[in-house]
Amino acid sequence: MGTTGPTAQRSKSWPQGGPISAEPRINDRIRVPEVRLVGPNGEQVGIVPIAKALELARESDLDLVEVAPTARPPVAKLMDYGKFKYESAMKAREARKNQAHTIIKEIKLRPKIDPHDYETKKGHVVRFLKAGDKVKVTIMFRGREQSRPELGFRLLNRLAEDVQELGFVESRPKQDGRNMIMVIGPHKKKAEAKAEAKAERDSRAQQESDAGTA
Repeated sequence: MGTTGPTAQRSKSWPQGGPISAEPRINDRIRVPEVRLVGPNGEQVGIVPIAKALELARESDLDLVEVAPTARPPVAKLMDYGKFKYESAMKAREARKNQAHTIIKEIKLRPKIDPHDYETKKGHVVRFLKAGDKVKVTIMFRGREQSRPELGFRLLNRLAEDVQELGFVESRPKQDGRNMIMVIGPHKKKAEAKAEAKAERDSRAQQESDAGTA
């Protein structure tokens, strides 16, 4: 016959030791004299000796999880840790699945760009920002233009002001060899931009449908 009683149950349910982990300490791995205990529904139990907290965990068939180790005394909560980890992993997976990655688009300009070309390039920047993408704007200097960096600064600042309702300067203009680079980030996240674009398409489709049946 093996050893029975609370000690044996703890050794089976709540193994001790193991490598250092970023995960919180649970059950017998919490080595402090007392904890500020929080019940399974968020109720404040108060400061109790660690032995009492472990006893309550066993009686409730729950785990004692250290949620604020740096508090004095540390805060521990009664919960089903396995279920908590599973639900957290599922939420993280769902968030990654729904996350749309921001793409960096690039626009190249010359310091002495003509007004028509500027408006065309600005239109591209506007479209990219509306779609939730970042825009890397590159000013290309040639020959003696390299001695006039202020032309690039003025052009980039003008562009940033023209699109400020849609984006912000994430990386200020800086010289990189023959080029000057600035990055503009969108105010809206990619997922928000995609959702708005879809809603707009659906609205247009509905209007066309209503017009066709009128």
